[in-house]
Amino acid sequence: MTAPTQATPSWRTFSFVGLAVGTLFFAASLTPSLLPRHFGVQGVLSGLALAVGYGVGVFLVWLWFYLEIPEFRSPIQRVSKYITAVCVAIIAGLFLWQATIWQNSIRELMEMDPVVTAYPLRVAAIAVVTGLLLVLLGRGVIRCWSYVHRQVVRFVPRRVSYVVSTLLVILAFFLIVNHIIARAAVTAADALFVRLDQIIDDGVEQPTDPTASGSPESLVDWDDIGRFGKDFVAAGPTQEQISEFLGREAKRPLRVYVGLASRETVEERAELALQELVRAGGFDRKLLIVATPTGTGWLDPGAVDTVEYLHGGDTAIVSMQYSYLPSWITILVDPVRSRNSATALFDAIYSHWTTLPPDSRPRLYLHGLSLGALGSAASADLMTVFEDPIQGGLWSGPPFPSTHWINATAHRNPDSPMWMPTFRDGAMLRFSGRECKLDDGRRWGPMRFVYLQHASDPMTFFSSELLYRKPAWLAGERGPDVSPYLRWYPLITFLQIGFDLPMATAIPAGYGHRFAPKSYIDAWIAVTAPDNWSASDTDRLKEQFAEVNDPFADK
Repeated sequence: MTAPTQATPSWRTFSFVGLAVGTLFFAASLTPSLLPRHFGVQGVLSGLALAVGYGVGVFLVWLWFYLEIPEFRSPIQRVSKYITAVCVAIIAGLFLWQATIWQNSIRELMEMDPVVTAYPLRVAAIAVVTGLLLVLLGRGVIRCWSYVHRQVVRFVPRRVSYVVSTLLVILAFFLIVNHIIARAAVTAADALFVRLDQIIDDGVEQPTDPTASGSPESLVDWDDIGRFGKDFVAAGPTQEQISEFLGREAKRPLRVYVGLASRETVEERAELALQELVRAGGFDRKLLIVATPTGTGWLDPGAVDTVEYLHGGDTAIVSMQYSYLPSWITILVDPVRSRNSATALFDAIYSHWTTLPPDSRPRLYLHGLSLGALGSAASADLMTVFEDPIQGGLWSGPPFPSTHWINATAHRNPDSPMWMPTFRDGAMLRFSGRECKLDDGRRWGPMRFVYLQHASDPMTFFSSELLYRKPAWLAGERGPDVSPYLRWYPLITFLQIGFDLPMATAIPAGYGHRFAPKSYIDAWIAVTAPDNWSASDTDRLKEQFAEVNDPFADK
């Protein structure tokens, strides 16, 4: 390729092969992924796919010349260009026309109203602008490389200069993106969510009960608990509500929460949580749950409220905040926060729990949602726990870096799908989802763990392998909430599922990364085996929670 002259129109400097491949990438990006998409999000995604495809096309041209493969000669070259241009244009047009059907195929499965149109012209316009900007950015990087190469080649041989210049540009790009742009973005996001964490929702007031965290008698300062911590300790079912539902006298559920601002270090916060739990009488309850929240410190009411009903309020739930950022940001920036916090809290609680008489101490369970599931599952060292076993745990929406979930699904029984696996004989670990898969007649062991997951959850099924390999969750029978039109494409599916991550909770409960209370009810019953509980009680509790307007946000 030769450098353009002043008389060469700028549009002719674009690679034809790059544009053709980019258009095919654009078309493929219009196919459905796990979640429905707004046309604006689809436009940006398609623009990114267009730019990536253009880059792939340019690389293929470079590789062609590098391997010294002969070029096609005119007029064959001109004819092939015309045919290629017509074909890719037809494909792009067909895919744009089909986009509405594809989006509605997901919405129908998730009980959402269908859209009349996916706004193909708007999507195309946004994609072209986005793709053009990214291609121009890529050209800027190449010009920087050329400049560096011209300087370096003055001192070293040309081939050595290629390598050195490439490494220098990659290093500079990495430093700029990771240490300047990314750090500035994270700092800005952290500052924003710190301010949001200080907001108090309407109707949330400081508790007056002396056993409540944040009360005047509490060891935890109310102002340091944080927004979702305040919601957790001040809300939830009351003793009267539980008593009315059960038709017998219930206890007031205990909730202990330590905010990120409560103490300086994670160890100090864990020790404070233990002291507060002891003060409130948490170790005198029948059930004790060590719960790890999401990135923002949020605990799903559908999970914590239901277990308190199941056990007549004779419960204590202790939790500790470790971040201000939503899980999908925290998991990309610093997923270790969740593990460190969950481990410190569990170690503190478990160490005290093991000193109590086994016949009078509470049954001990773990719980976590999203990034909290990652941290919670990693918090209990098995070799330590086996000396004095806990009773189990419930983890929902395990995110893709979850080591324990990865190992369990990788070693699942061969006849079970990845999106709903079975593990060995199911005595210790089982999986469930929107439809309960736990009551199958198999024997439960003394330790019971359950993973709740949805086949349509990008937080669980995103992975780097999507770049180059068809995922196991698309092999064979697919999940009931996954579009039949979803197909795997190299690079494209990786981008699609990656764009689904921020929107994982912006859908109805029971799909994606949102878990319905009825799923938690079934799971808690299986894990904790509540006393004096009947099937009719289960139906009544599910009906009660189905009537609740379950609010959701980007937690």
